[in-house]
Parts: sequence; structure tokens; C-alpha cells
Amino acid sequence: MASAGFTKMGAAGITLHPACRVRREGFGLLFYDIRGPRLLFAETGDLLPVDFFGTVRGRNELPEGVSDREQVVLGKFVTQLLHKGFLREQ
Repeated sequence: MASAGFTKMGAAGITLHPACRVRREGFGLLFYDIRGPRLLFAETGDLLPVDFFGTVRGRNELPEGVSDREQVVLGKFVTQLLHKGFLREQ
């Protein structure tokens, strides 16, 4: 079931990798991987809260109210985070 305030569009569960941290910056979100260390600067603005990936979510579960274009961009962003190891599937 989707969390309050979010639209669930997929079934695969994802969450932030335990070795990764995320924090809010002026441009959006900064992801930090302590295994590397590796950084990923994400110009997300205010689209995603800093704790968005702190719980298991559907792979395509996005905040409510995002436009179709933003859904496409955020979907690609989630895929990038998975490929780079910042997120993991449950």
C-alpha cells in the first residue's frame, strides 16, 4: 500500500543502501557512499524529501502532485541510484 502523500506506481521495493547517506543541500540532495567514498549531487530541488528513501518504497512510488515530466525524470533518477548502488532492491 502507498504511503500517505505518495502515489504508488510499481511493485519492486527499494530503499537507501545501509552504507549510504543523503542530505539536503541548496540544489537538492547529496548522496554519499561510505564504501567509496562516492558522492552524487542530485538537482532535485524540493521534489523529494531527504528521508524519501529511508523506508522501503515501490520502485516507481513518487511524491503526489509531480507532473508527468517530473515523473519521467524522477524515474530515471531512481534507476541511476540503483545502478550506482545508492539504493537497493528489497
